[in-house]
Amino acid sequence: MYKLDEFMAELERKNPAQPEFIQAAREVVASVIDVVNKTPKYLNNKILDRIVEPERVIQFKVEWEDDKHQIQVNRGYRVQFNSAIGPYKGGLRFNKNVTLGTLKFLGFEQIFKNSLTTLPMGGGKGGSDFDPTGKSDAEILRFCRSFMTELQKYIGPDTDVPAGDLGVGGREIGFMYGQYKRIRQENTGVLTGKGQTWGGSLIRPEATGYGALYFADEVLKYNKDTLKGKRAIVSGFGNVAWGAVTKAAFYGAKVVAISGPDGYILDEAGVSTPEKIAYMLELRASNKNIVAPYAEKFKGAKFVPGKKIWEVPCEIAFTAALQNELDGKDAEKLIKNGVKYVIEVSNMGCTPEAIEAFQAKKIPFAPGKAANAGGVAVSGLEMSQNAEHLKWKASEVDDKLKTIMKNIFDACVREGKQKNGYIDYVKGANIAGFKKVADAMCELGY
Repeated sequence: MYKLDEFMAELERKNPAQPEFIQAAREVVASVIDVVNKTPKYLNNKILDRIVEPERVIQFKVEWEDDKHQIQVNRGYRVQFNSAIGPYKGGLRFNKNVTLGTLKFLGFEQIFKNSLTTLPMGGGKGGSDFDPTGKSDAEILRFCRSFMTELQKYIGPDTDVPAGDLGVGGREIGFMYGQYKRIRQENTGVLTGKGQTWGGSLIRPEATGYGALYFADEVLKYNKDTLKGKRAIVSGFGNVAWGAVTKAAFYGAKVVAISGPDGYILDEAGVSTPEKIAYMLELRASNKNIVAPYAEKFKGAKFVPGKKIWEVPCEIAFTAALQNELDGKDAEKLIKNGVKYVIEVSNMGCTPEAIEAFQAKKIPFAPGKAANAGGVAVSGLEMSQNAEHLKWKASEVDDKLKTIMKNIFDACVREGKQKNGYIDYVKGANIAGFKKVADAMCELGY
């Protein structure tokens, strides 16, 4: 029989200085430990001990030349965490704060997120401490080529299929896929998030944000409510936030704030017009990683420097930037200002203290591994299209995405409904995602 504190103490001993991974593991283990202790095959097969250990961790050196002809050196990683239900699947993150612990947390979360989609994808994650902010296109090209020269040894369409993540968009995927083709001399579905002219799926860039709004729509409908007319805030301004704002406008919600590392934009008129939404992509493509220019371009918008977006009164809050971006104090502000729903679109966007605060007030809280699964779901659909040498219509992909998000919602309700009627979406997502992977591990005998 497993005991939570004993298990986590041993895991922390084995993984020192990896607080994000420990945080992610504790959340999952706390959710599933009772299920494991009541299921003999999970106990006999030591599923908990095995599922928290990556199957493979790859670290490599990335040397590249900047525009001043100086050699730069970064670290590259790929964490191949679990392949019980399919090839490793998870994004590549380029950010100066990337560490092995960061990628282990993201890869671990990816196991259960991918499982929830019901598509045959295992969990993995990768990236580098390379910071694309302020770099020229030529520098990013040289880095991506060097990074893929090493990574290509370990990936393949039936082995490991990376995608984009923070700091890795269509441009970076294109540069890396070009190098993969150059070395391997093959056209395969080895990366997802590809361009439309060379194997990419329609609505993939929007998919994470779209999926989050489809999940949010189900949450509100379950509570006999609607997104229409709701005052919302969305942290971030990149692809994920852009997709969320786009679909929020479709549903009639009013997004009044977006944010960046430099502060947040308050736009009481709403970030809802095609011009405003399109400008978010311009900001992302600028490589400056700031949101302030939005207020210069659109009259009536206000830039609030150095502050967090969570002080803005709203009915729905969407985290769409980084892990642990919303802490306990931020949660208190949101609750005080009347927030009714919180949707985690970033991976582990809320700290445990924040989640506890929302759940204590019985505020519906949707965790990232459920709400943001739309991105990897459409990546999985892109893999299917590549394997069949087909390209589906945008409406076909969107319909499949909506169905997947509805099924994830239903799974969360099934496994997370409490006796008092409150839905613990965190527990529901963890249990539903865990069971499929655990059963596969038992059946495969490894």
